[in-house]
Amino acid sequence: MSSIHSPLRGVVVAFVAYAVFAFSDASIKILHGAIPPYQVAFIGAIFGLVVLPVIKARNDSWLDIARTSNRTLWMLRFICGAIGALASIITFTKLPMAEAFCLLFLLPSFVTILSVIFLKEDVRWQRWTAVIIGFIGVLIVLRPGFRELSVGHLAAAIGGLSAAISIVILRAMGPAEKRLSLYGAGLLGTLTLSGLLMVSNVVVPTPREWLFIASYGILGAIGNVLLMTAARFAPASLVAPPQYSQMIWAIAFGYLLFDDTIDLPMAAGIVLIICSGLLTLARERKRGTPLPAAVVSVDSQAPVSATAELPETASGGFASTQIRPSDVF
Repeated sequence: MSSIHSPLRGVVVAFVAYAVFAFSDASIKILHGAIPPYQVAFIGAIFGLVVLPVIKARNDSWLDIARTSNRTLWMLRFICGAIGALASIITFTKLPMAEAFCLLFLLPSFVTILSVIFLKEDVRWQRWTAVIIGFIGVLIVLRPGFRELSVGHLAAAIGGLSAAISIVILRAMGPAEKRLSLYGAGLLGTLTLSGLLMVSNVVVPTPREWLFIASYGILGAIGNVLLMTAARFAPASLVAPPQYSQMIWAIAFGYLLFDDTIDLPMAAGIVLIICSGLLTLARERKRGTPLPAAVVSVDSQAPVSATAELPETASGGFASTQIRPSDVF
């Protein structure tokens, strides 16, 4: 059986990829903010360079990283990639892992809203129902007025919104845009912004901190490659749902490593948010929403919000990949 007809293998690889991402996320949490987020983002982006040969098609030029058919949208993705990377790192630094994930899992809802506004997509009551369920879940988790909200919650909202904008940009630019260019926009954005922020303040990590910074970057790169592999084995509609397995890892890490606790209201909110995301994915699959050449995210700290199964590339392989947020995707 050829790899492109092995959906079970693709789903298994996707589960492994999301587990790897969860370990990468935990590496950020373990640092406890000792290293500035922009420095972590910069080093993570450096490790993101190793994915370039996997993304580059046979007929692509390395200069295509900065080339584009729409410079305005490319620059917007450049900015969103940088902001999303920093925001997601702050989110995992400041919030319990389960809470961070449940807020970032609102990404499909953000995409739905932005698609209506900017792409004039026809969104019917089923998808609006999913959006409403997701936001109800967030209100249950956050309980505004009953608990103090932090910069981590704001960062999660900014990270999710930045990733959603990136995905809408992907849809707007269409399949003609090269994956190398789409990935390059987020990569260069993160390197540029975080690099500029590092000029005024660079913290020299301890050997232990270097270990976890490297774990964040290396595991993020490995996770991206695994997701691309999964997408070659199975349709994108099967590869996306396993992202919610990250919540299991988040709860386990939170309990075992960070003394996090989840009360009953938070558990109920998490369930609603996950149901919202799965309903959105199911609706997208039923409607056959077309997506452009999705790319892996420069930052691995956000969920996959959209995927695409692409036609066969010139090199003979299938170019379906995933996008995660903080671009994520």
